[in-house]
Amino acid sequence: MAPLMRLKPNMPVVFNNVTDPVSGGFVESLAQPGGNATGFTRFEYTLAGKWLELLKQISPGLRRVAVCRDSDTAGGIGQLAVIQSTAPSVGIDVYVIGLRDAREIEQAVASFARKPNGGLILTASAPSVTHRELIVALAAQYKLPAIYYRRSFVAGGGLLSYGYDLVQQFRDTAGYVNRILKGERPADLPVQAPTKYELVINLKTAKGLGLDVPPTLLARADEVIE
Repeated sequence: MAPLMRLKPNMPVVFNNVTDPVSGGFVESLAQPGGNATGFTRFEYTLAGKWLELLKQISPGLRRVAVCRDSDTAGGIGQLAVIQSTAPSVGIDVYVIGLRDAREIEQAVASFARKPNGGLILTASAPSVTHRELIVALAAQYKLPAIYYRRSFVAGGGLLSYGYDLVQQFRDTAGYVNRILKGERPADLPVQAPTKYELVINLKTAKGLGLDVPPTLLARADEVIE
């Protein structure tokens, strides 16, 4: 998107599915975008702490978590920071796995899995999508409970996810486009975080990991895949 904005600086742009539009240089601030771009973020950073709490609920014996994150973006750094700040309150030690390439991921997960009571958190980033199938497969291979930020990971065999409703965000994006076409300026439309989040649990994967999903967690789930 940044090259497009440089090429057409006066063309209105409405983005979505962006982790950190301020650090990415798309807007001056969330409340006051300041230019010809506005849109919707993937989540607020506090959501990253919720991933850790949910993983602990579904796997009470959890003591160690490896956070798979992209170290080259502010989003990856920010998500990790929130998880690290939340970890002491739930008795979890945090480790870090980079997402630079498949070989690095395979070696890091294999090394992490040598000790017991571990789990994985996959944070939101472009490399997370690129290596989606690999990470889900490694979690299954090493019997590691893992939480993801999008439903598609769970539909593909992952354990659980908690994240924004992608369909709703596209609807909201269309609403912003409509308002701009009717004369409003992107600079006057604040960047918004999602307002609707969904919890998805894969019971088949839980069974394969030997986990009994708490009834309270099942009751909260927006979707249960069997």
